[in-house]
Amino acid sequence: MGIEKATAVLEELIEKAGGCAVIDGGFATQLEKHGASINDPLWSAGCLIKDPHLIKQVHLEYLEAGADILVTSSYQATLPGFLSRGLSVGEAESLLQKSVDLAIEARDKFWDAVNKRPGNSYNRALIAASIGSYGAYLADGSEYSGNYGPDVSLRELKDFHRRRLQVLAGAGPDLLAFETIPSKLETQAIIELLDEENILIPSWICFSSLDGQHIPSGESFDNCLDIINKSNKVAAVGINCAPPRYIDGLIQKLKELTSKIIVVYPNSGEIWDGKAKTWLPSDCPGDDALELLATTWRDSGAKLIGGCCRSTPSTIQAISKVLQGKVF
Repeated sequence: MGIEKATAVLEELIEKAGGCAVIDGGFATQLEKHGASINDPLWSAGCLIKDPHLIKQVHLEYLEAGADILVTSSYQATLPGFLSRGLSVGEAESLLQKSVDLAIEARDKFWDAVNKRPGNSYNRALIAASIGSYGAYLADGSEYSGNYGPDVSLRELKDFHRRRLQVLAGAGPDLLAFETIPSKLETQAIIELLDEENILIPSWICFSSLDGQHIPSGESFDNCLDIINKSNKVAAVGINCAPPRYIDGLIQKLKELTSKIIVVYPNSGEIWDGKAKTWLPSDCPGDDALELLATTWRDSGAKLIGGCCRSTPSTIQAISKVLQGKVF
């Protein structure tokens, strides 16, 4: 299947969903609720080793809540990260494959069951393989600053991402989700890799923003979109893990800069302290407020909407109800 036909699968889902498809929500938050320990450099990816059944359970909970797209548990799953735990290269690559397999298994199990329900309003979900930034691997909060130090070059970033991209793309997802990309340099690395590896699975690239105006490195969205717009490998672009209060303004900015699909999945509004590895309290909208915000974001032009850190299945259910009129 060529990239155009593969991208059409995403466009068809958006159309079936009434013009705006729903992405799932926070993964680590839900794993913790089920007793998983994620105080680990691998974060939620550690459950691929210890608790894969919990990963599948969380996927099923988000599907039941109305998610049209499942994002895999591979955000911080990297070959160097797994090798540092004493795993072999083969074992590490198998865990990357497993992250996609678990999501596909959950999707297929749910779809087989829901198809037997008369009058159900669900869509068959797509699977997006999560690919976190280099900073996510470092686990020091630098995905929110882009400050990787002067010695990290374009070539090094490409070398870091290359094999993980190959394995995840080969695992059979419908989409690739590059998440919390903090800099123009890493954006360039991703775009070049997609071409060099001739990836035929449509991608989205998402940035965070600490001020509602710039990407975390302080660089402009304009410079990054100049690079992204030249690639037919990237189907969508947007924002993840930024506070909800910034999202509408960022959608407006992205609409001026690109004709690609706009995707947004903000966090709860709390602030992550990468050094202390804790969430700092902040004024956060509840699920009722997110219903109103989600309709605003849709009306502003977002076609993929979900939640990131600290959002839950109840958040996604509220968004699904208001955007698609789903009855639970």
